[in-house]
Amino acid sequence: MTVAATPAPSPATTGGGSGVRLARSRRNAELSLLLLAMVLVAAYMATVEANLLDTVTPDFWMPAAALGAVFLGLHLVIRFLAPFADPALLPAVALLNGLGVGFLRRIDLGEAAPVDREDLATFAGIGGRQLAWTLASVILAAGLLAIMRDHRSVSRYAYTLGLAGIVLVMLPAVLPRSISEINGAKLWIRVGGFSLQPGEFAKLALLVFFAYYLVRKREVLSLASRRFLGIDFPRGRDLGPVVVVWLISLLVLVFEKDLGTSLLYFGMFVVTLYIATERVSWLLIGLLLFFGGAYLAYVLGSTVGGPFANFYLRAEIWLDPFADPTNKGYQLVQGLLALGTGGLFGAGPGGGQPDILPEVQNDFIFAGIGEEIGLFGLSALLVVYLLIVERGLRAALAVRDSFGKLLAGGLAFTLGLQVFVIVGGISKLIPLTGQTTPFLSAGGSSLMANWLLIAVLLRVSDGARRPVTGGAGKAARPSGGPPEQLHGAPTEVIKP
Repeated sequence: MTVAATPAPSPATTGGGSGVRLARSRRNAELSLLLLAMVLVAAYMATVEANLLDTVTPDFWMPAAALGAVFLGLHLVIRFLAPFADPALLPAVALLNGLGVGFLRRIDLGEAAPVDREDLATFAGIGGRQLAWTLASVILAAGLLAIMRDHRSVSRYAYTLGLAGIVLVMLPAVLPRSISEINGAKLWIRVGGFSLQPGEFAKLALLVFFAYYLVRKREVLSLASRRFLGIDFPRGRDLGPVVVVWLISLLVLVFEKDLGTSLLYFGMFVVTLYIATERVSWLLIGLLLFFGGAYLAYVLGSTVGGPFANFYLRAEIWLDPFADPTNKGYQLVQGLLALGTGGLFGAGPGGGQPDILPEVQNDFIFAGIGEEIGLFGLSALLVVYLLIVERGLRAALAVRDSFGKLLAGGLAFTLGLQVFVIVGGISKLIPLTGQTTPFLSAGGSSLMANWLLIAVLLRVSDGARRPVTGGAGKAARPSGGPPEQLHGAPTEVIKP
């Protein structure tokens, strides 16, 4: 791939993909897909009640209808504020969010006494709270779309957001365990009955800073020092930013006791760096640094202990969870058994036993759903996640400024990496983490942060697909971007 300056597209046309085509908003297509997603959610909820209650109550459709009304409101906001945004993003996320609410309500029904299940309030329990969090998250996403009319405007606050991101990442590590630790991982801030996972918001702030920084340092970081095995490696003096982020990720691993969060932050920086420089050597250096640091933490945990002991314990459980299946390895063993019991087709919605799984509403929701929808159903869910990531990467390729390319590419990869981290932990591919499954797991922090991520992708895709108009062959530029990108700078695209 090469970065080149190209003339602006002709009026009433848009780039992205092959050739030049007339731009269409595709909002009606988005509406149709959104209605289909809500029909699937309603069908899922009806099947849950049929299996758990042996009947379908007259108000089974109410959660799906409430979700549909919320998402329809966001659709109207997109129609007016981002009319050229990608039409597949909202329906795909709405489907995942709706299935998450449906499964959490299924947990509420399963925990209620059989005689009380039919009378369980539609908006009660974990499912009702998740529905309320969905409303708050969608309002937040709509507000971001209203405030951020041009994705480039956020680059003005890149350094402030970078500092805020570092503070949010490290804050749980310095707080007492009584208000920051859950299940061995220090990722939370708990005050009274309210809890917040600041790291979910930190990833968005840090990605804005990474994109801004790498746009300006791209040429320096692309310089090669020597060639080894056909790969150009960077100069030693340019390794500073990678080493700093690596050290921060190791501090997260050691003091917050969570491999997933550490991998997420370091991975999104290295991949954003690769997108900016197109140097495979940065990926190799990143992998060597991360896995070397993780192995060092494991060795220190087995010899020194202290802050490294928790990671060592998690690694030991990962290596052989059946060594202590009733105590230390209980959660992972039950998750594996749930996935195995589900088989290819699952026990059917409402036909499994997710209540046996510890933290099934959070960390292990993927295993709980997997028992009931089987391998085929889980594969379909992963395809939906893959679709969201692919549409984000498509927006990154199509947008006409370098900052937008790095921002959208980093956001899309981060979402995909988070799914990999949690699914990899549940399936014993990597040690267990404290990450939540995006849009499925219960909790407001993860849901709000990921909806904000989608709002930014919608804004970038709107800018990428929007027709570029102007007189005398000059492209009209949206206001609000950095001065060096808005006044006389050539339009940039990435060509394969």
